[in-house]
Amino acid sequence: MTRWTLADMPAQTGRLAVVTGANSGIGLETARALAGSGARVIVAARSESKGRGAAGAIGGKAEWRALDLADLASVEAFADRLLADATPIDMLILNAGVMALPRRETTADGFERQLGTNFLGHFALAARLWPLMARGARVVPLSSIAAKRGRIDFDDLMAETRYNAWAVYAQTKLAMLIFAIELAKHQQRVDSIAAHPGFARTNLIANGMGRNALRDTVIGVFGDLFSQSAAAGALPVLRAATDPTLRSGGYVGSTGLFELKGPPGPARIPKQACDPETGRRLWAVAETLTGLSFRP
Repeated sequence: MTRWTLADMPAQTGRLAVVTGANSGIGLETARALAGSGARVIVAARSESKGRGAAGAIGGKAEWRALDLADLASVEAFADRLLADATPIDMLILNAGVMALPRRETTADGFERQLGTNFLGHFALAARLWPLMARGARVVPLSSIAAKRGRIDFDDLMAETRYNAWAVYAQTKLAMLIFAIELAKHQQRVDSIAAHPGFARTNLIANGMGRNALRDTVIGVFGDLFSQSAAAGALPVLRAATDPTLRSGGYVGSTGLFELKGPPGPARIPKQACDPETGRRLWAVAETLTGLSFRP
């Protein structure tokens, strides 16, 4: 199959999808497509007004539930409610995130906000929801083309010594890719397939983005030319979540020039994501920081 579209997505009737950050952008388009294909979708978002509004706009069996990934207590409360429902989860799409915040901020638990939201909150969520994951389910951690430039700085993981907005963001997206690979290694019951949306036009940039005059000018001038819509950016996520031909441990992204846009297909995994010692160490650090023993 050379060009995967929504028409290739199998029917999702009777399946449950949890999508973090489904109130806007990639998450919203992902949730909309899954609901349109018959899935029950939980819109996991911090803002009640935005979450309920998104669920209403999506329609079908979409519902909002409160989740703030920057607060481990909120992650626990969200998971506890789903555990009480006892409904098996077929798709866990770890999409929510913040990007390149201009100034260093911290979460409710004292983590650097990008790492705490993008990676540690999702690690904790997956760990707590693991008992609900159905056999043959999919976990889809969202990475980014920025992961190619990322490195895990274990000596300054929280960017306390030096804060570079884009380097910190790239680190979090590399961490999500490593997490997806490690999760696939740790077990065979659930498929773990990472995805990235290419350069998609969403409000993620507007909500953060460390300033750089040259970069901002380039994005402003060439953004429309080299970017794609949020709906197009959601296609790699949807393929990772639903394509039965994909194998656990894979990575799906846009397949055009520099993976910025284009139809979803296999994405290149940067070599720094494949180091087993980095994977082992990152997993152990995540367990320590979240206070959770995640042994799938």
